[in-house]
Amino acid sequence: MTDIILQTRELTKSFKGFTAVSNVDLRVERGTIHALIGPNGAGKTTCFNLLTKFLTPTAGTILFNGIDITGEKPAQIARRGVIRSFQISAVFPHMTVLENVRIGLQRKLGTAYQFWRSDRSLDVLNARCMALLEDVGLGDVANVLTVNLPYGQKRALEIATTLAMEPELMLLDEPTQGMGHEDVARVTELIKKVAAGRTILMVEHNMSVVSSIADKITVLQRGAILAEGPYEQVSKDPRVMEAYMGSVEAELQGAH
Repeated sequence: MTDIILQTRELTKSFKGFTAVSNVDLRVERGTIHALIGPNGAGKTTCFNLLTKFLTPTAGTILFNGIDITGEKPAQIARRGVIRSFQISAVFPHMTVLENVRIGLQRKLGTAYQFWRSDRSLDVLNARCMALLEDVGLGDVANVLTVNLPYGQKRALEIATTLAMEPELMLLDEPTQGMGHEDVARVTELIKKVAAGRTILMVEHNMSVVSSIADKITVLQRGAILAEGPYEQVSKDPRVMEAYMGSVEAELQGAH
């Protein structure tokens, strides 16, 4: 029997007569990389916001490890081990790379707001911080101020701070957005690496990223599931091709 870590049943969100997410039945298998894709306005980010309770569902149920978490607050869901990349990692620009990761570890230890503690008392966390930074290829910039990092390294730091929270399920919201080709390749490899022994649900627009690392893909269109399966199957689905072509044509027409 398949081990399902996250499941939604008829998940729906309406805003004043507009339905952004409609009856979505999502099943994320433990230990996989599951991608949520779709043209602009398909409801991907709204779906993420519902899963982490930044938005309250209009209807439907969210189950994590078989437990109904639909009524829980964002902090409760984070404590269960559902961590969204930006949730704790809109990085602090004027702190060092190491200090950013240390804040993630402090949250995990429950000493989140003890900023008045002496630096020395936090030094016990430094070895774990360095191990996480080595994992994401940032060990050599541990003492650099975050504001001075290039964009790709900032995204790698976000992943490190997310890992500091020891997520059971990592939600990555467009992790390669705005990146150049080299950074995309680096972050894609990084996601593949940190996925070992974890479950990742990601919203991603870059199809080359999705095709290279996703075990399963759910395609949304107008808030509903259009297709689901491995990339080879989904990419050949005529409905998916039409949905993407339609959005491309609309963009092209808008440009004229």
